[in-house]
Amino acid sequence: MAFRLDISERKKGTYLKIEKKYWDKEKKQARTKHHETLGYLHDLQNQYPDPIAHFKQVVEQMNIEEKENRLINMTIDMNEELPQDSRMRYNFGYAVILKIYYQLELNRFFNNKARHELFQYNTNSIMTLFTISRILKPSSIRRAFLNKGDFFERFDFELHDVYRSLSHFAEVGLECQKFISDMIVKKYGRNTKLMYFDVTNFYFEIDQADDFRKFGKNKEGRSDPIVQMALAMDADGIPLYYKLFPGNVHDSKTFIPAFKDVCVKFNPGRVIAVADMGCTSADNIFFLKGGDRDKRHHGYVFSYSIHKSTKDFKKYVLDESGYTDLDGNTPAEDCDFKFKSRIDVREIHVTMENGCKKKYLIDEKQVVYWSGKYARKAKAEREEAISRAKAIIENPSKYNKTTAHKAQSYIKNIKFDKETGEIIEKEGEKLIFDSEKAKEDAKYDGYYCLISSELNMPATRIIEIYRGLSEIEDNFKVSKSDLDLRPVFVSKKDHINAHALICFIALVIIRLMQKETKYMFTPEQIITCLNNISCSH
Repeated sequence: MAFRLDISERKKGTYLKIEKKYWDKEKKQARTKHHETLGYLHDLQNQYPDPIAHFKQVVEQMNIEEKENRLINMTIDMNEELPQDSRMRYNFGYAVILKIYYQLELNRFFNNKARHELFQYNTNSIMTLFTISRILKPSSIRRAFLNKGDFFERFDFELHDVYRSLSHFAEVGLECQKFISDMIVKKYGRNTKLMYFDVTNFYFEIDQADDFRKFGKNKEGRSDPIVQMALAMDADGIPLYYKLFPGNVHDSKTFIPAFKDVCVKFNPGRVIAVADMGCTSADNIFFLKGGDRDKRHHGYVFSYSIHKSTKDFKKYVLDESGYTDLDGNTPAEDCDFKFKSRIDVREIHVTMENGCKKKYLIDEKQVVYWSGKYARKAKAEREEAISRAKAIIENPSKYNKTTAHKAQSYIKNIKFDKETGEIIEKEGEKLIFDSEKAKEDAKYDGYYCLISSELNMPATRIIEIYRGLSEIEDNFKVSKSDLDLRPVFVSKKDHINAHALICFIALVIIRLMQKETKYMFTPEQIITCLNNISCSH
C-alpha cells in the first residue's frame, strides 16, 4: 500500500486530498480509498507558501513511515502435518547450466533425434538431468535418478527409461559432438588453427578385463581395467571432439584416428596439432607431414623426451652457449628462464603398411628451454621417488606395482608378479638402488624440449603454443575430479560411450561458463556457487 497526493479541479478551484492505494482481495485488483481531506488550494495558501510542494513532502514521509512500520500477519495451523516425503527447498543454480544448454540448442537436437524412435520417454529431459547432475552432483546413473528431486525442474520418467536411453545416446554421440561444435561456431566463435590433443584413461573397479575394458598403462599406476579417451580441444580451450579406445591401446596410437575424424567431420583446414610426448611418434609426425595420403601437410608442436634422445642432442641441451633470456640477452646466473632453438635434420623410423620400418629425414625446429620452476618441481619429485625406492629396497613386501609407481625406475633387478602385482624376490637378484640413473636424471632438471614443423615460427611463440596444452590437461583434471569421470559404474560398451558423452557435454558447458565470465572463476568455484543457489516452493 502507498499514499498519494490527489490534485483535482473543481468549480471553486483546485482541491487537494490524500488517498491511499490498497489491494482488494475479493476483486483481486489495486484500488484507491480516501485517506485525508486537505481543502482548496487558495485556502491552504494562507498557511503554506507552496501547499502542493509541502504536501508532496508530507506524503513522501508518510510512505517512508509506512514501509518502516509495515507488518506481515501470518496464520500457522499448528495441527497441520507435512507428509514425510515433502520438501520445500530446491536447487535453482542449474538454471545457469540450462541457459547454455538451450543456447547450444541441445534440447532441439535430442528432441529431433527421438522423433522417429519407438520409445515414449523424453530423452531430452533425461539428458538435462544427466548434465546438471554431472556438473552439480556427479555420481552414478542410478544415483542421478534418485536425486532428481533435488532440483526445481520436474522430471517425469522412470529408472528403467534412464538405462534404456543410454544406448540411444551412444548412437547419436558423434552427431551430437558435431552439432555442439556447429552451435559454438555460430554463437561463440571457434578457432581451430591450433588444436590440442591429449589422452587419458578411466578405470573400472572390476577384476576381469573384456573386449573394451582392457589392462593398460594407467595414469595413476592402478591395476584395474581401463578405457582410453583421446580429447581434442580448440585454441580457446573449448573441447571439440573425443574418441574412446580399448585400454591396451598406446597413447600414440590414438592420435591418427582421432585427428582423421576431426579433419573429416569438422573440416578445420590446416591445423597445427599440439600434444605431449605420449603422442610424439615418428608415425604421427609422418602422417601430419602428408605421408598418409593426406596432402594437406598439417603442422605440429610436440614435446620431445630429452632422456630418450641421442647423445648429440643431450650435448646440445646441456651446452650453455646459445641460451638467452626472454629479452634476448645472455642469461644471468640467477635467471629463472632461458631458451634456445635450432633447425636440424632428424632421422625418424616410420612403420609401413607391411609392418617394416622405413627411415626418413625431416627438417625440424627444436626448441629447448630451462625453467627454474620446473627444475625445483623435478628435483622434489625425483627426491620423493628416490626416498620411496630406498624404502622399497629395505622392505619389498610392503609394496606392489601400484605403490612402487615412479620409484621402480631407480631400482635395479625389480620385478613384479603379473597376477598379483607383488614384488618378486629372488636369491642372487637383490634390489639395488640405481645411483647412476639418479645422477644422470638430475642433469636435466628444469630442461624441456619441443619439436615443431613450423621452421619460421619464433621459439617464444612455439613455447607459448605448447603451454596452452595445460588447458587440455586441466580439462581432464576437471573431468576426473569435479565431474567424476571415473570410476565408471556402467559396464556395456554403449553405456560407457553414453557416459563419455554426458561428461563431454558437461565439460563443454563448464568451459563456456568460464568463457562467458572471462575466465574469472575456476570450475570448482562455479560449481560451488551453483550448488549454493536454491529456492523455496
